[in-house]
Amino acid sequence: MSYQLRREEVLDGTQLGAMLEESPARAAQAILLAAGQGIVEAQALLGQILLDGRGIAQDQPLALRWFSIAAGQGHLMARNMLGRCHEHGWGCVADAATAAQHYRIAADAGLDWAMYNLANLLATGRGMAGDQLQAFALYRRAAEAGHAKSMNLLGRYLEEGQACRADPFAARDWYRRSAEGGDFRGQFSYAAVLADAGLIEDALGWLRKALAAGNASFLQVSIDSLSNARHPQIRQMVDAYRRRLGELLAA
Repeated sequence: MSYQLRREEVLDGTQLGAMLEESPARAAQAILLAAGQGIVEAQALLGQILLDGRGIAQDQPLALRWFSIAAGQGHLMARNMLGRCHEHGWGCVADAATAAQHYRIAADAGLDWAMYNLANLLATGRGMAGDQLQAFALYRRAAEAGHAKSMNLLGRYLEEGQACRADPFAARDWYRRSAEGGDFRGQFSYAAVLADAGLIEDALGWLRKALAAGNASFLQVSIDSLSNARHPQIRQMVDAYRRRLGELLAA
């Protein structure tokens, strides 16, 4: 079926977002049209739906091309996504060093996601020499900008005293903020410190939230951690985590 799209419909980002939920194929037509007209937000969004195969056939090399076009116009998330593509080999040969270059451009311009991704490379020494001090500084910048995943990792550095002086009180606060921000790993981390403080019911509540949102790799690691928990009520969560992991692997 062919749709006649008004120009105002093409340019309305909120409407495009709603269309992606209600009719991905129709939204893809609108995004294609807007991207062809040179609208940078649409170009970045076209890269994303091509990467995901949402409303349009998945095409990772073409997604990479549209991210590159949008990044060339100064779109920071498109620049970050170029980094993601090069890091993971989506539409290109995986190259962590090239990924780091793209992340750094967007991070230096203030994008929290790029700070987080660049910090991950620095923390693990991929694409560049490992540097925990720089990683810590980037996680802190991103966390202070409101990035929930970075809040959790900043909490871990502070808890373990890595690249900084150990500060368990600050670590707990960052875990709390990450958990409240919706990061399932932050929710698990916050549950752990609550359990250590004897606040078992509060910890169980956050473990249930992490269970509902977590992916398979997270659940697998969490099962090992829960199995060794000191508190029996915490250990009992293992069965729920195993069931959910089985559901995700079977999907």
